[in-house]
Amino acid sequence: MSEHRPTSPWTVEPPLPGSYRAIAKLGKPDDIKLPSDRYVSLLKRELGLEDAFFAKPPQDGNKPVRIDGGNALGKDVIRAVAAIVGEENVQCDAYNRIKYSHGKIQEEIFNLKRGIIHEITGAAVHPRHAEDVGRIVALCSRRKIPVYAYGGGSSVNKGFLPERAGITLVLGTHMNRVLEINERNHTCRVQAGCMGPDLERALNGAPELFGTTLRFTCGHFPQSFELSSVGGWVLTLGSGQASTYYGDAANLVLSMEAVTPTGIIRTSDYPSTATGPRVMDMMKGSEGAFGILTELTIRIFRYMPENRKYFGFLFPDWCSAVGATREISQGEFGLPAVLRISDAEETDHAFQMYPVPSAVEFILKARGCRPGRRCLSVGTVEGDLDFATLVRKKVRRIARHFGGVNVTGRAAREWEKDRYRSFLIAEAMTDYDILLDTVETPVRWDNIHEIHEKVHRFADSVPGTMCISHASHFYPSGTNLYFIFGIRGGVKEYTAFRNGLIDAMVQAGGSPSHHHGVGRLMAPWIERFLGSTEMEAIRSIKRHFDPDNIMNPGHPFGPATQKKGKGQRR
Repeated sequence: MSEHRPTSPWTVEPPLPGSYRAIAKLGKPDDIKLPSDRYVSLLKRELGLEDAFFAKPPQDGNKPVRIDGGNALGKDVIRAVAAIVGEENVQCDAYNRIKYSHGKIQEEIFNLKRGIIHEITGAAVHPRHAEDVGRIVALCSRRKIPVYAYGGGSSVNKGFLPERAGITLVLGTHMNRVLEINERNHTCRVQAGCMGPDLERALNGAPELFGTTLRFTCGHFPQSFELSSVGGWVLTLGSGQASTYYGDAANLVLSMEAVTPTGIIRTSDYPSTATGPRVMDMMKGSEGAFGILTELTIRIFRYMPENRKYFGFLFPDWCSAVGATREISQGEFGLPAVLRISDAEETDHAFQMYPVPSAVEFILKARGCRPGRRCLSVGTVEGDLDFATLVRKKVRRIARHFGGVNVTGRAAREWEKDRYRSFLIAEAMTDYDILLDTVETPVRWDNIHEIHEKVHRFADSVPGTMCISHASHFYPSGTNLYFIFGIRGGVKEYTAFRNGLIDAMVQAGGSPSHHHGVGRLMAPWIERFLGSTEMEAIRSIKRHFDPDNIMNPGHPFGPATQKKGKGQRR
């Protein structure tokens, strides 16, 4: 799947086995997406790059990994764990200890290619079933050994970064099965380590695999769909690209099983009960700080791809685009599955990447959609055919009312083709001193413009940077803003700019995250947003489930004071 160009300055071959690059790689080793010449030209203009910038050799990271020093975990602990899961399910070599300690935030990818690693786990352990997890957590509780959980490894917020050497439970190796599909209840029982594509294949193929009459879909399709696990979706409060219709990951969960140091939690799978506060809801978003999620029962939906409808509009400006999507979200006639609006900067980028014929450009300008102001909206509608037809009809009517020009569903179809691979371009850019990343925040309809303006005001104040935005994941009371940014330099410059964007978001009334979780990355802003009383309630729950702070220690849901680690060059 690699895209090879003979004159390309990029590394076009799959990473060497056992290398830092192999750990940094997103997706399949041979899935390489290179920036087009148009995109490189755009970055040169936006970031102020000279023509010779890409002439230097890339930092490809194709060097064997190594670790200086021994393993603080101790041989007796490793033997005890091996006695539980089998020696073949315990890995203590340098490559796997580093691999299962790193997520996919841009600074980790950038540093790995330069041989720089942060703290690493003592052993990667692959439990075979929930009983293994229970015995390992009990062992670690007795010996005060840290326990971390690794699902798909796609964390972009340092969600499972080890504070100190411990045991990382890799759930996707064995605990990855779809256990049951209940057609009558429209539910699915699935192990937490099951990856998105495996779940969706099982649901789509339910008649052949589980003897059902209907085919189903999970309805949850984040950009990391191919790289993330079902358990990870729930523990980070994820939202998929079709969440406007299907709901967020937390909305899909009916019951769960989790192992904590104080015992096993098994909740009922009734659609609703009034039997007190739900312990299950306390586990959602806990990011492994309370325990290890092993199994879930989730809602599923009828799979009817033949009824999918596409649409696309250009609005004269950002206010018109926001107004139209607010009316769609509050119209109470049904909701689209995918709904996105790009601001003027992101829309201009799209037109630079995919220019339209001059005659089309003339017509768009005549209709009030001028460069520097116009905003693109794309979306899809799913479900029953009559429903999908009605919703698209209503969407078109509202778009016209707000000055939207119908550009057909082509843009939505093109976006859909590339939605799980577009981030691979950012991966390629880390071969050089360029980091591209995203921060995001929920917004209400009454503060969306203030937050959008203030974040861009900060971004515009920093020379040699780029920041574009879009809104996705819509609700009757608001939506979510993404800020996609780029900066030249290294991790120091990237971190300062990223933190400035987050600070601007929170000061303007936003949250440090909408659907990627918080991890260690968002620690400085969590209490500011939640407040001390709510934060102490979370820490009280943490103390109950995990009194010795062995579950993902260092996570901000734990004790207020945490040790900060330093990266080390290899």
